[in-house]
Amino acid sequence: MGERARQVGSSPADARPVLIQGGMGVGVSGWRLARAVAMTGQLGVVSGTALDVTLARRLQLGDPGGHLRRALAAFPVPEIAERVLGRYFVPGGTAEGVPYRPVPRLGLRGSRARDELTVVANFAEVFLAKQGHDGPIGVNYLEKIQLATPAAAYGAMLAGADHVLMGAGIPAELPRLLDDLAEHRDGRVSVTVAGGEGHTVGLDPVALLGRRLPPLARPAFLAIVSSHVLALYLARSAATRPDGFVIETPVAGGHSAPPRGRMVLDPAGQPVYGPRDEADTAKVAALGLPFWLAGGYGTPGGLERALAAGAEGIQVGSAFALCRESGLDPALRRRLRRRAGLVRNDPLASPTGFPFKVAAVPGTLSEQDVYEARPRLCDLGYLRTPYEKADGSIGYRCPAEPVDVYVRKGRPAEEAAGRRCLCNGLLAAIGLGQHRADGYTEPPLLTLGQDTGFLTDLPDDHSAADVVAHILLGAHL
Repeated sequence: MGERARQVGSSPADARPVLIQGGMGVGVSGWRLARAVAMTGQLGVVSGTALDVTLARRLQLGDPGGHLRRALAAFPVPEIAERVLGRYFVPGGTAEGVPYRPVPRLGLRGSRARDELTVVANFAEVFLAKQGHDGPIGVNYLEKIQLATPAAAYGAMLAGADHVLMGAGIPAELPRLLDDLAEHRDGRVSVTVAGGEGHTVGLDPVALLGRRLPPLARPAFLAIVSSHVLALYLARSAATRPDGFVIETPVAGGHSAPPRGRMVLDPAGQPVYGPRDEADTAKVAALGLPFWLAGGYGTPGGLERALAAGAEGIQVGSAFALCRESGLDPALRRRLRRRAGLVRNDPLASPTGFPFKVAAVPGTLSEQDVYEARPRLCDLGYLRTPYEKADGSIGYRCPAEPVDVYVRKGRPAEEAAGRRCLCNGLLAAIGLGQHRADGYTEPPLLTLGQDTGFLTDLPDDHSAADVVAHILLGAHL
C-alpha cells in the first residue's frame, strides 16, 4: 500500500487525513460521532451550528450520563461554567412537555450571557470529542451565521480544536480571526447588514474570561467552497488564504450553492446545474494547497477518483449521518435510511435563499400538510438577516417568520413562500424539538446528500468505523 494508506488509522492530530467527516446540520455531527471517526485516525468534525441552544436544552433534560457537566468542569474559568449550569441545568430533567428555556438570540448588540453560553458550549463539544484518543478533531461553522463566529471559534479553540472548517459563504476573514483568538486578542468579523455597511461583531477574550491565558494552538483552517473561482480568490492573499479547501459538489447534503447564472428548474422543481458549476480541480491543485473533494465521493471508487485528481482525500457526510453514532434521533435515522434515495434539492426551503436538500420522510416538514399545520414563528433566529431601518437602527428578519411580520419589515410576501424553519426543524431531528405551552411540538426536518450509493455495501446498523473501513480498505491505494 502507498504512503497515503500507511498513515490511515494512526494519524496524529497534525497529519493530513484521507477522510474528513462532514460537520453536518445541528447536532448530527455531535461529539460522539466526531470522536468515533477520530479514533480511526481520520478527521472527526463536530457541527458548531447552534451549539448554545443544544447545550442549554440537553442540560434542561438533566444531562443524562453527566458528560456535559464533566466537560464544563474542565472549562478554564470555573465561574463562567457555573453560571451556565445555574441558568440551564435541571437535575433529573424537566417534566415531559415543558417548554425549553430560551437562550439569548444572536444580534449585533453585545450580550455577556450569550457570549458565555456560546463559548462554553463550543468548548464542551470539542472537549468531549477529543477525549480518549490522539486523533484530529475539527469544528464546522457556517459563514452565513456571522454573528456567532468569534465566540464559537474561541470556545472550540480553548478546547484544542485541530481544524476549523467553514462554508456557506466567503470565509475571507477566518484566517485573521483565528490568528487573533489564538493570542487572546479582540477577534472581529464583518457582518452583512442589508441596507448598511461597516458593521462587525467580535469577542474580547480577556474581558470575557477576566484573565489572560497562555497562547492557544492556532487550528488549521479549511475553506469549504463549491468553485475553483472562490478558491483562487481566497488564496490570492496571505490575509485570506486558508490552509486547504474542501470542494463540494451540488449533491452534498444540506445547503448547496445556487447554480451560476439564471436559476433554471427541472420538472421536479430542482435547480439545474451545468458545466459552469463544476470546479476545475486542476486549477485548485495548482494553488499548492491541500484539498479534499465532497459530494458523491463517499465510496472506495470516489476516493480513488479524488486522489487521481490530486486531492488529499475526501469529505464524507451522508454515510456518517446514517451511522449509529450520529446525533439524529435513532427512530428518525432508521426511517431516513429506508428512504435515503428520496431527497429533493429544494430551492425554497431554506430561509438563506440557498438550495437545501430535504429528505422526504413522513411526519416531517418535507410533507406539505405538516408544513402548513406548523404555526410560522421565528424564536431561535440563527438564519435571520440584520437590516438597517430608516432611522438607522438595526432590525432582524427571516423569510420563515410570519408573513405579515416579514412584510412589515420591508420585504415582499413572495420571498416567504415555501420557507421552512430550519432552526426548529433540525433541532427536532436530533430529539431537541421545542414543546409549546399549548401542547404543540415542533416537527423535524431531515437532510441528506442525493448520492446514496454508499449504502449498498454497509451493514444496516453501521458504525462510523464501518464507513472508514469500507472506503479505505476498498480503495486500491
